Amino acid sequence: MQSRKLVMALWVSLLATLPASSWAQSKTVHPGTPEEEMRYKGAPVPIKPEEAKEMASPKAPPVSTEEFARAKQIYFERCAGCHGVLRKGATGKPLTPDITLPKGTEYLKVFIAYGTPAGMPNWQTSGELSEKDVDLMARFLQHEPPQPPEFGLKEMKAGWKVHVPPERRPKKKMNNLNLENLFSVTLRDAGQIALIDGDSKKIVSTIDTGYAVHISRMSASGRYLFVIGRDARIDMIDLWMEKPAVVATIKVGLEARSVETSKFKGYEDRYAIAGTYWPPQFVIMKGDTLEPLKIVATRGMTVDTQDYHPEPRVAAIVASHHKPEFVVNVKETGKVLMADYSDLRNLKITEIAAARFLHDGGWESSQRYVLMAANQSDKIAVIDTVNSKLEAIVDVGKIPHPGRGANFRHPKFGPVWATSHLGDETISLIGTDPKGHKEYAWKVVQTLKGQGGGSLFIKTHPKSKNLWVDTTLNPDVAISQSIAVYDINALDKGFQVLPIAEWAGLGEGAKRVVQPEYNKAGDEVWFSVWSAKNHQSAIVVIDDRTRKLKAVIKDPKLITPTGKFNVYNTQKDVY
Repeated sequence: MQSRKLVMALWVSLLATLPASSWAQSKTVHPGTPEEEMRYKGAPVPIKPEEAKEMASPKAPPVSTEEFARAKQIYFERCAGCHGVLRKGATGKPLTPDITLPKGTEYLKVFIAYGTPAGMPNWQTSGELSEKDVDLMARFLQHEPPQPPEFGLKEMKAGWKVHVPPERRPKKKMNNLNLENLFSVTLRDAGQIALIDGDSKKIVSTIDTGYAVHISRMSASGRYLFVIGRDARIDMIDLWMEKPAVVATIKVGLEARSVETSKFKGYEDRYAIAGTYWPPQFVIMKGDTLEPLKIVATRGMTVDTQDYHPEPRVAAIVASHHKPEFVVNVKETGKVLMADYSDLRNLKITEIAAARFLHDGGWESSQRYVLMAANQSDKIAVIDTVNSKLEAIVDVGKIPHPGRGANFRHPKFGPVWATSHLGDETISLIGTDPKGHKEYAWKVVQTLKGQGGGSLFIKTHPKSKNLWVDTTLNPDVAISQSIAVYDINALDKGFQVLPIAEWAGLGEGAKRVVQPEYNKAGDEVWFSVWSAKNHQSAIVVIDDRTRKLKAVIKDPKLITPTGKFNVYNTQKDVY
């Protein structure tokens, strides 16, 4: 009891150092940390608790078999996203026995129950966990972390299936779809994607996929659509078939985020690549069947402290247009790997030391340099894909989350690439023209003020004069249900707010607005209005020139729509 009082006193003293606004926020679910940031970091991992082998520690407080099962479930659902599957630390601090055992059960219970100003949620006082669960987690964290299984070639081949072999597929397009203006839309909680005709605004079909599809990517030819779920299942869809359908499937791990295909001239459609969060690795596959060919582990030393990290997750992957290379982000170590796929037996990887917590990113307008967001480091790494080297590291706002970013020509600074942020209301514009505007290259040339934090995506189009910024994870309903749009030629005038969710005309539900996506022509921008599985969702289409409502797509099949990917823009890296 005495130790509990001491910890409580420490916690109160820490709160006393915060400004009044933070004190008020500390009474909510996420003390000291913006709610939009915690919504982003606290997502569950799709690893099944029964797959992780328990390892009891003799010096730790007793935990029964039934309690272990319960604790693993809580940890994977609420904690692993921040602290890592192995508890070695990711965006959150390490929680290994060498740290937790000396603290003791009472100390840990207080911090789990009440949270900290550094960002630890107050799990008990918020009502998220019971007092019994908090006691269980305090004991569980003093044992060795449960170890999920590895996933190698044998496991991948066991989950690999070619539904329609290449020789049995169409020799020409067998449907009347305008594939270049087709949209692949993630139906997150349905475990599906919807193919929507961008011309008619009608759903062509829904296709079963893995859980919570993270992204859709196109083959270089524009024929094959690749989608990957957070459960690491990849589905390859042939868009030439009379009715587009899955022709190959593979499971490449237990949790994943990224898939891409080879785009260098002479290698179009030859290879596909996927990166996993668990195990930490990437795999190169045949581009027409998904047969796994080469697995590369990413465990290793961090770029800053040169410490070994056992769980460096693979985030965004892009395909180079200048070499037969994939550009692979390794999150926790902060490395960008340039994987040369021209000779898989003698694989060459150029390792570039960038900044820790690499996540997503995309090309600048010339498609020579790729800009990658190191989100928890508040930096953007600029990679020269011609010379395969680091060009620059740019300091930006708090937790950049650009998606693939937005490219446009600034009236003063020339070509720029933009990112919004999860952790603050700013939008950073970075100069990207080292030849024509050398004085502005790889610098933040302008910082815009947006609606608020919690932005996931920013978007424009080469034919547009608009810059669109969502604020999906902002806790203010008015902000999360609307969109901010800027005039690229008059950025200093600020933004216009459009009530996208209101225009959708839905009933109850969260109605968060997420991810602007253009059609091929660049004259329409599509938004998902994302509600829970048991509420109606929609897609709202805006006329890009007038900023007026053009169409609302409502259908019972549109269950939790999130990401949308226009086939042509995704194939050609237009953003």
